[in-house]
Amino acid sequence: MSTVIEELLAGGETSERTTAAPAAERPGTPLPLDGIKIVDFTQVFMGPSCTQLLGDYGADIIKVERPGAGDISRNSFPDKDGQDNPIFLSINRNKRSISVDTRTGEGKDVLHRLLSDADVVVSNFRSGVMERMGFGYEDLKAQNPGIIWASGTGFGPVGPYSHKGGQDAIAQAYSGVMWRRESEDQKPSIYPTTLCDYITGMHLMQGILLALRTRETAGVGQKVEVTMYDSMLHLQMQEACMQLNRGYEVNWGAMPLSGVFETTDGAVCMVGGFTPDPLARISEALDLDEDLTQRPEFATLAEQFQHKPALQAIFRERIATNTTEYWTTRLEDQGLLNAPVHTLEQALADAQTEANGMVVEAEHPGVGTVRMLNAPIRLSATPPTVRRVAPRLGEHNVEVLLENGFDAETIERLQQLGVLR
Repeated sequence: MSTVIEELLAGGETSERTTAAPAAERPGTPLPLDGIKIVDFTQVFMGPSCTQLLGDYGADIIKVERPGAGDISRNSFPDKDGQDNPIFLSINRNKRSISVDTRTGEGKDVLHRLLSDADVVVSNFRSGVMERMGFGYEDLKAQNPGIIWASGTGFGPVGPYSHKGGQDAIAQAYSGVMWRRESEDQKPSIYPTTLCDYITGMHLMQGILLALRTRETAGVGQKVEVTMYDSMLHLQMQEACMQLNRGYEVNWGAMPLSGVFETTDGAVCMVGGFTPDPLARISEALDLDEDLTQRPEFATLAEQFQHKPALQAIFRERIATNTTEYWTTRLEDQGLLNAPVHTLEQALADAQTEANGMVVEAEHPGVGTVRMLNAPIRLSATPPTVRRVAPRLGEHNVEVLLENGFDAETIERLQQLGVLR
């Protein structure tokens, strides 16, 4: 019998197990999702962002990975820490990893046993993949009627794009988000943060929580499906309603009194709205020789839209004469919404980030101290906790199988067969 199995059977720790320094003391009140068992087939960002947040609030996340390669995020960027790189660590804490060869009958049997009493199974493969693997909703429902089968895909199981893979930029392009930009002379471009992945992941989490609540009240499990395409359309609910009912395209980035303007040492974002007489206030803040509202071409919002290039040229020329701090103070004095344009490095070092407790630390045995973002949802009685950092590939093979009724001899045989690696 292997040393790892012997030590686990004896209740001891092994040198291979990941440890974590909690971000805060675990409260006496149970976390909201304590006792919820989730088998997680997700990878990359959309799915793992969903399951990490569920784990932050107490769920037991068993992450299923491919032997050898693991989650695609383990190998996204060349990194000195290899598969335990920051991209992977950022969205896989509070999970346990098992690496199982699902191409084998023995591997499928292992997972069916784990799924027999699971509360939730989550995946973000293309439509039909879970079914082909033998883990479709009807398959699992037959053995576990209360299971919640949650899936995030690019476009869903039906329709002309159902065969396509889901990817953030592709969903931006199909959904119309990429086409809208500040001005028509700008070319469509990819939004540089994975906005679609994150939004879809949060919708997937919401669906799981709704299904858990339904099972609690009605005693039934169900299928939960979200798509990147739908999530990006839903993001545009205001614009879509205007387009559907008035045939008019709303573009919040193209408002005539708003924009990003370069200063002598950076840039400032100004939003000329939500205040009475915003253009008069902007004229005062910029210390212009005149109140621009007195010009006929800028007197109304319709005129400001029509003459936006000329109006913004005035803003641009004036703001370029002084520092970001100078203009943010001037704009603030007039009650105008504004902000300096920060780099991510500046944002992470900002006093507000510290005040909100948005950066947490945990210890990884191979990497050392890992700094990462905290969960953004604040619960006064049951705040999120970092109970363990992201796992090494297959780190919890033995631990998870022992918990699920496998004996040591069976586990050792599966290891020898290469089913567990």
